[in-house]
Amino acid sequence: MTSVNQEFAPLAARMRPITIEQYSGQDHLLGKGKPLRKMLEAGHCHSMILWGPPGTGKPTLAELLAQYTNASVLRISAVTSGVKDIRAAMDKAEDNARYNQRTLLFVDEVHRFNKSQQDAFLPFVERGDVVLVGATTENPSFEVIAPLLSRLTVHILKPLDEENLISLFRRALED
Repeated sequence: MTSVNQEFAPLAARMRPITIEQYSGQDHLLGKGKPLRKMLEAGHCHSMILWGPPGTGKPTLAELLAQYTNASVLRISAVTSGVKDIRAAMDKAEDNARYNQRTLLFVDEVHRFNKSQQDAFLPFVERGDVVLVGATTENPSFEVIAPLLSRLTVHILKPLDEENLISLFRRALED
């Protein structure tokens, strides 16, 4: 995560969780003994899709995945990126691998990439050059190509409940 000058940072940036315990919601994935929690505590990570509505913390969860697995994070957005950007990210991941550095590639709005753009990820995911973490608000069964989807685990993120929201509001007020 990039360093944020806390004095001038927006509230959302100041409140961004830096540990699993600070992350709100998604207890079905990150609660004690749950799948992602166990994986993170073991220092492992696999390629996945984070599917859920806006505001559920998909980018923040990707940052936590990288932090807990000691991986370098590369970020691209399907809204502003193309195959050239994917290739550049893969080149960086290959460089990282030469120095025994894991790379987590976070792809925001992965459902917006077309078929050929999604195809460009396949060889790198298959070889394990990157851990691909795609975020989407759309059903990946309809929006992500089958060959790529078959190599990823889909984790469904749920909207924050009232208890989670109250906790966040309290943290914001304390800040």
